[in-house]
Parts: sequence; structure tokens; C-alpha cells
Amino acid sequence: MTETLRRTALYDAHVALGGRIVPFAGWEMPVQYAGVVAEHKAVREAAGLFDVCHMGELELRGEHAVAVVDYLISNDLKSLPVGKALYTVCCNTEGTILDDLIVYKRGIDDVLVVCNASNREKIAAHFQKAAEHHCEFRDLSDELGLIALQGPRAVEIMRAAGAAESTLALGSFAFAKDTVGGVAVTAARTGYTGEDGFEIFVGDADALTLWNALIAAGKPLGLQPVGLGARDTLRLEARLSLYGNDIDETTNPLEAGLGWVVKLDKGDFVGREALVRIKEAGLARKLVGFEMTGRGIARHGYPILADGTVPASGAAPIGIVTSGSPGPTVGKNIALGYVPAALATIGSTFAVEIRGQAIGAVVVKTPFYKRAR
Repeated sequence: MTETLRRTALYDAHVALGGRIVPFAGWEMPVQYAGVVAEHKAVREAAGLFDVCHMGELELRGEHAVAVVDYLISNDLKSLPVGKALYTVCCNTEGTILDDLIVYKRGIDDVLVVCNASNREKIAAHFQKAAEHHCEFRDLSDELGLIALQGPRAVEIMRAAGAAESTLALGSFAFAKDTVGGVAVTAARTGYTGEDGFEIFVGDADALTLWNALIAAGKPLGLQPVGLGARDTLRLEARLSLYGNDIDETTNPLEAGLGWVVKLDKGDFVGREALVRIKEAGLARKLVGFEMTGRGIARHGYPILADGTVPASGAAPIGIVTSGSPGPTVGKNIALGYVPAALATIGSTFAVEIRGQAIGAVVVKTPFYKRAR
């Protein structure tokens, strides 16, 4: 049975801009326009515009809304000021990751949760069940659009599109209501590229108007539309996890390098007991960033081998690659993968099996790329 793919409100704009459309998480999305490297470079040097309308948005409101969300996530929402957002994971009782989220504290009784498109139904059901008898729950995913403007010229482009100076002055993970491109929006200083920029919530009916306004405002400043291909290389250089690759329900946040979003001392939350046990026992493996020292690109799912292992020898892999590609900005073939904890230190070496050959790799400090402040 063929899956019926959905389209965002921006689909026709992508086609008009020459976007190559591919299936992604149940949606028809642009993978590239001018090309992955050109789009990657535009974001690093000027700005890029991304359609992320496929993401899920869940609203919880009422006296106990903050408490309900706080119980479902690992990070500390209760201590977060109103008007700020946080990155977090949502775990099951075994301490593995149901999804990674950005949670926006819009008021003392008003929370917006943004989840991955592939996990929308799962996370919506999870939050709705927890909200029963405690607070209101609404899945706003079909009512809200989300557009990301990323890059060093993002502020200039937002100003040209009519954003208020107070919006342009927002700190990291802060957000505010505004009018941009003639439509009402909520602009957040968040992103998934390693660059400065904004993620802009807009009513789905106004998403195309906003997109066109930003394209027009940004064209003289080097703005390009960016597809899924460059989105992936940008986030990998910044060592940002991708759900379904680097994290999923078989991984826990401690081994995934996300211990910084796990606040074990904040009070009880789903998965806390399991994560305490995991931490006390010590981690058997860790997610590391590495560069290829031999010729080859490590791709998702490739086996990681101990140094000196011959692929045809029958020796078991010691780990697995979760993400990998050329890094256009860093000029190296880079990757993430799980390896035994003993090999997780910077400078440790191993090999990746690529087309039947063992190709050398070395663990390096991450993020691979960090923008100048």
C-alpha cells in the first residue's frame, strides 16, 4: 500500500524555486535547490531559509501544564523563566529516548512543545495521556507553520522584513511575538545549524506570505532556500543529534552526550530512576565525533571495527556509525558513532568498514564547527 505523503503550505514555493522533492517523515520536502554544498555555504556565510512546517507543535495550558511537561522531560522546565525555551529529551521508563524536543515556556500556565515530524503521533499521544485530568492539551501541528532563518545575516534579513528591534535583540533560546512580513509571528532565537538565526512560528495560512517576504528581504543579502541535504550537513558539523540516526528508543541521553539536558536533581520525571542506575553503573558505550583519516565517507549504519581488524575475518564490529558525510565547512569527512567507552577519548583510533575495506578514523573534539562569536 502506497503511503499518502503530505505537503506543507510552502510546497508550491519549493517547486517554483527549483527544489528537488523527496519523501521525508511522511511529507514531500525539498532535499536541495542549488545543491547541498552551495546551500550549506550560504548558511555559513550569509543566510538560508528552511521549511520546517512538518514539525509537530503541542500546546498544554492550565494551572498544572508546566508540571505535566516537566514530568515528561529530562530538563528543568519549572526553573525556566517565561519567554525562554529549552532543549531536552523525553524518555520512557527505561531511560531511552522517545524524542528530542524544544519546549517553550509561554506563560506560567502555557507551554508549547515542538517535536520531530516522525514522532508527532507518538509524542502527541504521550503528552495527551499525561495531561488528562491535569491540564488542557491541543495538537496545533496542522494550525502552525514553522520557518527557520539561519546564518550570520539573519538579523539583517529580519530587520528588512519588518521585525522589531526588540526581537532582533533576543538572546539565545528567547522568543517573542512580533509582526514580520506583514503577518503575526512568534520569533525564537533557536536553530539547528550551528549558526545564529531564528525559528519563526506563523499561522499555517500565513506561512507562504512570510516565506515570500523573507525570500524578498534576503535576496540582496545572499539568502538562499535550503533543503534537507544541507540541513543535515550543517547540523552534523555542529554535532546536533538527529532522531532516528544518533538517538532513538535504543539509546539513552547519557551515552548520547546529552547528559547536560538530564537534570537528575530537579525532582521526579519519566525515566529518572533508570538514568540514575545507568549513571551509577557507568556507560558501556558513548557517541563520539570522528574524522576519517583514510579515503572514504562513513555513512549511517556502517560497522565500526577495532584497529587492525580485517572485515572478512568474521570479527564482530565494536560500534556503529550513526551519521556521516563530508563536512563542507571543515573540509573533512566527519561522522558520529557509538564506540566502547574506552575508545571515546579524543585521539582514539579505530576503523570503519566501507565497501569491504577497513578505513582509518580518529576521535576528535566536537562540535566539528563552531561559529565565531
